[in-house]
Amino acid sequence: MSAYILMIRDKTTDPAEFAQYAQLAPNARHGHDISRVAFYGTMEVLEGPAAEGVAILRFPDMAAAKAWYNSPAYQEAREHRFKGAEYRMLLVEGSDV
Repeated sequence: MSAYILMIRDKTTDPAEFAQYAQLAPNARHGHDISRVAFYGTMEVLEGPAAEGVAILRFPDMAAAKAWYNSPAYQEAREHRFKGAEYRMLLVEGSDV
């Protein structure tokens, strides 16, 4: 069953660190089956707090999503994300019906 990672950027705190993340993160996609469902496009808040940006990534299953998240390449990139922005990241199992 497919799985989705929702990345919600609440606030950029250090643009230089965030730029490092943006440069390194694409390298983490190599060798992983990832589809961009939405990627920081135009959005409208219908309920709840505003966010600076949202990305939704689709993976074949929960294990594949965790393999990407725990990969050495993404672990290296995310250290810059931690320093550069406040994020919420959720992993949710999809419904393939």
